[in-house]
Amino acid sequence: MITYKQLSMCDIFEDCQNIFDSDKPQFLSLLENHIDLDSIIPASFYKNYYASTGRHRKYPLTSMLWALIIQKIFSIPTDSLLLVFLNYSKALREFCGFSKVPDASKITRFKQDFLPDLEILFENLVDLTEPICQAIDSAKADMTIFDSSGIEAYVTENNPKYANRIIKQLKAYASAMGFENNYDPYKAAYHSMPSHAASNKDIKQLYVDGHFCYVYKIGIVTNGLGIVRHLNLYNQSFLAAHPDLIPNKKTDSPDADKSIHDARLLIPTLTDFFKAHPLINPKTFLGDAAFDSAYIYRSLLTGDTFNQSHFEKAYIPLNNRSKIKSEYTVNENGIPCCPNDSSLPMKTDGTKTTHNGVKKYKFVCPKTIWDYNPKTRKSHRKCTCENPCTSSKCGRMIYIYPEQNLRAYPGTLRGTKEWDETYKVRTTVERSINHFKDSFCLAGRKTQNEKTLHADLILSGITQLITVVLADKIHKHQYIRSLKPLLA
Repeated sequence: MITYKQLSMCDIFEDCQNIFDSDKPQFLSLLENHIDLDSIIPASFYKNYYASTGRHRKYPLTSMLWALIIQKIFSIPTDSLLLVFLNYSKALREFCGFSKVPDASKITRFKQDFLPDLEILFENLVDLTEPICQAIDSAKADMTIFDSSGIEAYVTENNPKYANRIIKQLKAYASAMGFENNYDPYKAAYHSMPSHAASNKDIKQLYVDGHFCYVYKIGIVTNGLGIVRHLNLYNQSFLAAHPDLIPNKKTDSPDADKSIHDARLLIPTLTDFFKAHPLINPKTFLGDAAFDSAYIYRSLLTGDTFNQSHFEKAYIPLNNRSKIKSEYTVNENGIPCCPNDSSLPMKTDGTKTTHNGVKKYKFVCPKTIWDYNPKTRKSHRKCTCENPCTSSKCGRMIYIYPEQNLRAYPGTLRGTKEWDETYKVRTTVERSINHFKDSFCLAGRKTQNEKTLHADLILSGITQLITVVLADKIHKHQYIRSLKPLLA
């Protein structure tokens, strides 16, 4: 006998709801179930967005933010394409909470009008994700890595034909004047090109990724995991806050010009970072050879600049243009060498600390061995050198106090396995910059507006930190840098 069941409106609604939930993209469900954007947004952001203006807000704050975050996650290059996605994807539109899709001008005005609030949201997310990074890998979370780059603006000078025209003119001029073969038209073109774009003097010429371009210069601080900790756009506001930064003149080397700027920007950038996050106290700094100067080592390691000693070690390669000065004969890594043979470095015998708390390195003769006496059952040092430089049976010993030469001994020894393994981590900041430019579509934005580009930079940082929160919520820390595998 066939039994019949009478359907109610409640059953029909439940079936429709199940179909809707199963039809929703899995990735959007992950975001919906694990990210509470309302609790992350600062109260001041709500207050500023919903301030009384005499007009009702058609688009909720969370909707605008989710749309811009989704744009970065999905690598949607333009705002107009984002609006196309929202118009044709009901699931995406309902996830963001739009009853009506905004136009492009609303997106632009949102970025420009609420840039300070976006920065506060980013800083809050940095503090929120710090315990997560510490739990994943405390050693890498205690690292601070800094590098700079540039966001190319949409100006005439960035057209390849612009530089090629100047080079072609210089080659023709050199040929007509009969210049010698050592004349370099490319170097001459570097001097001939203006220092900033004609349409906006804040768009500066820079040598980025192996080519000349006109950019807004940015600085990024990450930890050893590659997670962003601080972002800067080096605009007039930044220079006004740090009046000691005076622009440098051009030299014959574009790489040297960039290094000079990076070296001058490091300490102001870290000062702003520690001021915004007083509870973050990293112990290790990693940077490239551009930061190899006595002033920077002193600023990083003594604590005089940041009111407390944040860093115990600074992994910075030596610049080939300047050698290490020491009272001993040392090699390129600062390791003392045998007085009779400069090619023979002395052996490291660990680190000692005096009763006054002063740190010192101990080096012993490379031809010293431990000689075991079976009668006393003790071992003692014995120098096996055929031509000893000292009368001591233990061989020569040298004690070096790092605080007397922080450039040579920045809390660690160069050329060691520890140095090589640790310094490899520095490339994470370069990968983060490439990720921001490529995956988050920061490069190639067709705008000259400084506020819009700055907002896109901050939104890229927000998106990466949202990625960290989601990866931790679903217990898949392999996705802390990118959620792309979850989109498949």
